[in-house]
Amino acid sequence: MRTGFLLLVLSSLAVACTQPAETSSAGLVATGDSAYYQEKYRPAYHFTPEKNWMNDPNGLVYYEGEYHLFFQYNPEGTVWGNMSWGHAVSPDLVHWEHLPLAIPMVGDTMIFSGSAVVDQHNSSGLCEGESCLVAIYTAHTETNQSQSIAVSNDRGRTWQQYSGNPVLNESMKDFRDPKVSWYEPAQHWVMTVALPTEHKVRFYKSENLLEWEQLSEFGPQGFVDGIWECPDLFSLPVSGTDEEKWVLIVSYNGEEGSDMQYFVGDFDGTRFTNENAKDLVLTLDEGLDNYAAVTWNNAPDNQRLIIGWFNNWRYARDIPTSTWRSAQTIVSTAQLRQYPEGVRLALQPVPALEKLRQTAVHHDDVQLREGDDFLSVESIQGGQLEILAEFAYEAIETPTEAEQLASEFGIKIFKGQGQETVIGYDVASQSLFVDRTQSGDTSFANNFSARTIGLMPADSGTVKMHIFVDHSSVEVFGNDGYVTMSNRIFPDPQKDDVEVYTRGGRVTLQSLDIWPLRSIWSAPASRSSASSTP
Repeated sequence: MRTGFLLLVLSSLAVACTQPAETSSAGLVATGDSAYYQEKYRPAYHFTPEKNWMNDPNGLVYYEGEYHLFFQYNPEGTVWGNMSWGHAVSPDLVHWEHLPLAIPMVGDTMIFSGSAVVDQHNSSGLCEGESCLVAIYTAHTETNQSQSIAVSNDRGRTWQQYSGNPVLNESMKDFRDPKVSWYEPAQHWVMTVALPTEHKVRFYKSENLLEWEQLSEFGPQGFVDGIWECPDLFSLPVSGTDEEKWVLIVSYNGEEGSDMQYFVGDFDGTRFTNENAKDLVLTLDEGLDNYAAVTWNNAPDNQRLIIGWFNNWRYARDIPTSTWRSAQTIVSTAQLRQYPEGVRLALQPVPALEKLRQTAVHHDDVQLREGDDFLSVESIQGGQLEILAEFAYEAIETPTEAEQLASEFGIKIFKGQGQETVIGYDVASQSLFVDRTQSGDTSFANNFSARTIGLMPADSGTVKMHIFVDHSSVEVFGNDGYVTMSNRIFPDPQKDDVEVYTRGGRVTLQSLDIWPLRSIWSAPASRSSASSTP
């Protein structure tokens, strides 16, 4: 068994791209050459728009070999406004191709969040063939929000808004974010839509996506401060059992910022019933920067795939990026698992991300003690990393042992003089945490510096940390998804050391793998000129 502190000294990664510049009909500019997707703080393997503002993911659907990602987009600038649907597609949920603007704002009507479905048997009568894509979105004006649809008969490349819009209008100012899916037992569509200020979601059904009948309402339950937005309803098996349950995800945005909660229970085609106490808040992500997350419709093998807006309304407009603003999280798979406290959602990164791995640095069976000498490794690069670490600590039974064993341990990233982001485990409170109080530039918002905490009991004495680092972000999956934390950071890229640390005593680093990850971006050689028609 080796002993020592681990200090991994990392150097910055630069990717050269030499394709020429290109401008699309959507106004998205590809800068070409070595500058493309190389700006300060630009993520290398998360989805970001080429330029301008982006927020909620929308219209997630799999169709004919492609994962579609639509998103709230401002084609005119880097702040919120002129909301329209941007568009990208991927064959694998990792590599993304930008497509032209899908559904643009028309007049004074903005295109707010919504979903998309495969109308497999032309229930709407809008398909030119047997099937087509139908998008369902909120049409927003200053005085009203209603639900409208658009149809695509060319795999999502162009969209035509339905002449009979809106398909659902309750004459309400706050009535938005429809998530539509097929309810197989009753052979009809179900729409889940938010009543933000009432802290409710409302359910509707339809045979044809054009005419909707109200079914029921759910709420207020769980967290009821602020407003409710972006609901999602789906079923999942409970891992290791024959049982299936329903999950209702609701995003909420209040004075303390934006976050997400979920409810576990049953949906009978009409009504959702929460199986937990009404005031219990189950948090999807314990970090500060995952909002409006929703799942893909029609995903292969009945996978439940989820992605969220990698930001927080507390400071979203102020983050210090240049020509673009905001990112999406990596895609995760959602599972229901039985834990001692009940059935809970667990998120895990999609395996396709492993395609990005380069040669790993590996260590195992290292006994770490506070104050030991550093073990330096200089063979990997430091802005975009995947880190998989497993720690083991002994149970503390007597005060004497407590003096010898670690009280805290973990990994520090983007470490340099006056800078570090800490991913750690506090033994006394049995909690995983991310501390970004010294993470770099925090001056753009008074409330950005923070330490986020998620309870994560480790009864076996084993703590696993699966960490994704991408220039201006860190995502942590603790103990195989028991806890997930997504946080933005804005470090000095020249300070990119990684350090494994312990405080208060000893801990065993059972295994450590660190992979530099390839960028998913290269300057496009050509761009379709297709555009949508209102």
